[in-house]
Amino acid sequence: MDRNTFTGLFLIMIILAGSFYFLKPSEADIKKAKETERLDSLKKAGVAPIQKDTTKTAVVNPVVDSLALKGPFGTAISGTESSTVLENENLLITLSNKGGKISSVEIKGQKTFAGQPLILFEGNQNKFGLSLNASGKVINTNDLYFTPTKTGNTVTMRANYGANAYVEYVYDLKALSNKVAFNVNLVGLQQVIAGTTIGLNWQTTLLQQEKSIESEHRYSAPYYKYLDGDVNHLSVSKDEKEDLAKGKIQWFSFKQHFFSASLIAKQAFEKGSLEVKIPTAPGQVKFYDANMQLPYAHTANQVYEMEFYFGTNKFSALKAQGYDLEQQVDMGYWPLKYINRFIVLPVFNFLNSFGWNYGLIILVLTILLKVALSPLTYKSYLSMAKMRVLKPEMDEIKAKVGEDNPTLVQQEYLKLYKKAGVNPLGGCLPMVLQLPLVMAFFFFFPNLFELRGESFLWMKDLSTYDEFIKFGVKIPFIGDHLSLMCVLMTVSTLIMTYFNNQVSGATGQMKYIGYIMPIIFLGVLNSYPAGLNYYYFLANLMTFGQQFLIRKMVDDDKIHALIQQNKARPADEKKKKSKFQQRLDDYMRQQQQQAKK
Repeated sequence: MDRNTFTGLFLIMIILAGSFYFLKPSEADIKKAKETERLDSLKKAGVAPIQKDTTKTAVVNPVVDSLALKGPFGTAISGTESSTVLENENLLITLSNKGGKISSVEIKGQKTFAGQPLILFEGNQNKFGLSLNASGKVINTNDLYFTPTKTGNTVTMRANYGANAYVEYVYDLKALSNKVAFNVNLVGLQQVIAGTTIGLNWQTTLLQQEKSIESEHRYSAPYYKYLDGDVNHLSVSKDEKEDLAKGKIQWFSFKQHFFSASLIAKQAFEKGSLEVKIPTAPGQVKFYDANMQLPYAHTANQVYEMEFYFGTNKFSALKAQGYDLEQQVDMGYWPLKYINRFIVLPVFNFLNSFGWNYGLIILVLTILLKVALSPLTYKSYLSMAKMRVLKPEMDEIKAKVGEDNPTLVQQEYLKLYKKAGVNPLGGCLPMVLQLPLVMAFFFFFPNLFELRGESFLWMKDLSTYDEFIKFGVKIPFIGDHLSLMCVLMTVSTLIMTYFNNQVSGATGQMKYIGYIMPIIFLGVLNSYPAGLNYYYFLANLMTFGQQFLIRKMVDDDKIHALIQQNKARPADEKKKKSKFQQRLDDYMRQQQQQAKK
């Protein structure tokens, strides 16, 4: 085995080892898999697993100390839990008198992947309330029983402290709206509450809505926006807690892949903290915990005006809410997000206005992109063709100079390029210029709400993967399924690699390294949306078609004649060299002198 072959095999082993390391399942995935295996084994053995009792039962109130009844909010520390419903065309909201909070939210008109009503959160996993230092005792309103009053589509929840002193929540749901106006009124408590701030806590566990919970993990995180700053978020891949102390906070949001629950403070929060955890229980996506501070001025009637947003992460829907909520939609890093927001998204919305199937829209979008990039594709192919024509002369130079003097070989190559009028980077630069657009789609399609639930051909949902083969168990590098569209994309990429090698005349290690990346992409993109793999598949087919037509138009004999004509021209020594060329010549000269020494 020669040195070059050994080096190539060593690099392949590094790439494969790195892919196994970075793609290994998380601890949460391992725990979930073990729990699933346990339930499956019980099912096969005919033993019914223990299920949580989800039926509603009467709340048994704990025995309350008679002294506590005379303390702060004494009349509100016990009671019987009941529900009040607010509903419009978009939302079905259930309010609980315990805590006076929103206990569950259903997004009407949307279904989970299993076809069930889409509920963002519900039950005791959702906690919401104020933290008040009243009469030397910390009171959490989440534990108090409020008295509800409903008028039209407005519900008032009140917890009495004493005569003419109370905490009041007012919820108002307008028609055709995804926003719930939420006012907090602290009345007659100016001599009771200590300190200059009060705390607001919201904890919830968001439930799985999509086919792939791994995909929901990938795109779910708590987001926030400072009053005079940009939108930011916590980690999407690990547990994290962050203190928000760089300024006043305008809003925070519990965002999952295609839906979000946000709280907007019109007077802004003074400061706060956000926390995210990845739960191990089946059907749970992320646990979020927000602790915010509101200013308290000790007035007789302290009012805080806020708004909840419960709805989809459709870019246009979020933008219509204001406050830069649309920036929760991950359009990629700079400059990719600007390409997606100001080029790709407007074109997509224009095509969507015709009411076409989304598979057809992706096809037309890909055609438009390839037509726009066709001049760069032509230049790239032409440059590769020139390098292919020059390859016999380059081989002669290498044989004449010898492989032991690579610096001199490169210097002779540069002389040949200059005489022939060929730019060795001419094939790379057009491809580099195309790369941002190609990468932009990697962020665009997985975060595009419009693809959710939309079918095309055998793909039932373009926003998630299509299962061509389901293994039942997780296979390293691949997962528990095989996506047919991802396989087609991989095969087309391998064909493209072979075709490009023929055009460029690549040999040796470079000829085979190009085949490794498509195989790695098969493992990476196998769990990504079918719409994304469909786009890459179409792009490969169209690129192949473009290069086939260009090859028919480009004559190697004419290119060779043109190169020989350029070489035959007398060198113009008076022509001023570019600074880059001058530095390159100086560097090669220094390398040659050092080699001689």
